[in-house]
Amino acid sequence: MKNLYTERLLLRQWKEDDSNDLYEYAKSDLVGHNAGWPIHENEEKSKEIIQTFIKNNDTYAIELKSKKKVIGSIGLHNRKPDKTLEHLNQKEIGYALNPKFWGHGFIPEAVNQLLNYGFNELNLDLIWCGHYDFNNRSKRVIEKCGFKFRFARKEKLVLLDNKEVTELYYNIFKEDFI
Repeated sequence: MKNLYTERLLLRQWKEDDSNDLYEYAKSDLVGHNAGWPIHENEEKSKEIIQTFIKNNDTYAIELKSKKKVIGSIGLHNRKPDKTLEHLNQKEIGYALNPKFWGHGFIPEAVNQLLNYGFNELNLDLIWCGHYDFNNRSKRVIEKCGFKFRFARKEKLVLLDNKEVTELYYNIFKEDFI
């Protein structure tokens, strides 16, 4: 993974010693359930998740440069929500942020950097982003970053005991971003 920089953030590979920062926000019920995963019961769970991030090589740690602290995660994942567009080169952005840092524009800043990287360096044709219908904070981020609503569908969240939710999908095509 290539490090990506914004004015305030460093998007970088996860390190094992980031587990305390991950656990700080992953234990919050304000974060996990909105993102579709269970809250972390302990720091060991956060260490396991970091190992998965490192192995999959598609999720960045969002480090606040001024504090040298990981405040969230953001990934470019190999997902193709719309089968009619599966021939296109595409990825899906997913993110989570420590609630202590909500309301400061950090996620839009990180999303815009990934959009730029995805379109200009990875040569993607389109990028998806989605949120569950109850997650209005993510909806605001997605709309602020220029994604357009495409469709909604029911999903069962395997990590949350097959809880049924409605996921709203948005995307941006390369020609609409550049």
